[in-house]
Amino acid sequence: MMCADSDAGRAEPRHVVTPSEPASRQDRRAARQNAIADAVIANGSVRIEELAEQFKISLMTAHRDLDELQARGLLRKSRGVATAQATSLVESSVFYRGAQHLDIKRALAAAAMAYVDSGQSVLLDDSTTVQQVIGLLPEVAPLTVITNSLIAINQVTGIDEISVIGLGGEYHPGFGSFMGRMTNEAIGRLRSDVVLMSAAAIIDRTVYFQASETVDTKRAMLDASAVRVLLADHTKFSARALHALADLDEFDHVITDDRTPADTIDRLRESGIDLIVVPTPAQS
Repeated sequence: MMCADSDAGRAEPRHVVTPSEPASRQDRRAARQNAIADAVIANGSVRIEELAEQFKISLMTAHRDLDELQARGLLRKSRGVATAQATSLVESSVFYRGAQHLDIKRALAAAAMAYVDSGQSVLLDDSTTVQQVIGLLPEVAPLTVITNSLIAINQVTGIDEISVIGLGGEYHPGFGSFMGRMTNEAIGRLRSDVVLMSAAAIIDRTVYFQASETVDTKRAMLDASAVRVLLADHTKFSARALHALADLDEFDHVITDDRTPADTIDRLRESGIDLIVVPTPAQS
């Protein structure tokens, strides 16, 4: 069971064909559901009636397909709309997040590599921003990568001179990662040189996430790391989420892009935050 960014290669759970359902019918349904997911992720949100019309299916079939896609963590249904976007209570699917602001995420990841040295142990969270670091890690190998992200585990495995410690626990398909008590206990038995982490929202000087399980696992990561680096693009400063993780001054370095409002940048720097601002790519 794995969720992955579109540019990292999708890997989704295969729908098992039952003896009572012909393979051809199952194949058609699976193809339709994948196409529906692609449409919703591409647009952020689509009315369910529009999906039924677009794919020439009944509303009942559309709802049934969306229920299955929701169970797989790809999107959710809300008041007649299928959506992949986040709210203050629900994080967006890793599929949707992975396709947003890719150039900026890559720029943040490149800047974060200044804090990763050869021979270190590096703890990576399950964010789509931090995923962009993975392709840069061979430049400073050998390394040990520790992560709760199944996406990252699969991407890092096989890279020369990089050892992988995968953090197990309860798998959350919408995040493509493991979280919960077992994951947190595993993190607590380790000590990494540096952690690279992103945020769902930054409100005033505080990092927030939609789910308490996310906060608990990321708190364990912070506590297990000597150096803490936060990667947060400009959209995080206008986002909203419910559960507080940490104040920005708990991070040794905070990396953002130059689309972050100037007054926010000035205010954070004046408060003592080590804020690194990277140039915004021409196209993003």
